[in-house]
Amino acid sequence: MWEQYRKTFGSMQVFIAMVVVALFFALGRAWALAAGFFLMMQVGAIFGAMWAARLKRRLNPPAW
Repeated sequence: MWEQYRKTFGSMQVFIAMVVVALFFALGRAWALAAGFFLMMQVGAIFGAMWAARLKRRLNPPAW
């Protein structure tokens, strides 16, 4: 799972930062809402990496 997370870490953090900054200004500088959204997106990134690793294991089973 951590290999998948490390692969996408940089691009995902840039995307999350852009979305959170846009929401911050779109919502009238509501920092609490932007911070909540930031945390939600970080948790989503971790769960997405877990899901991708599981799919990868299912699609590419180890050859015995």
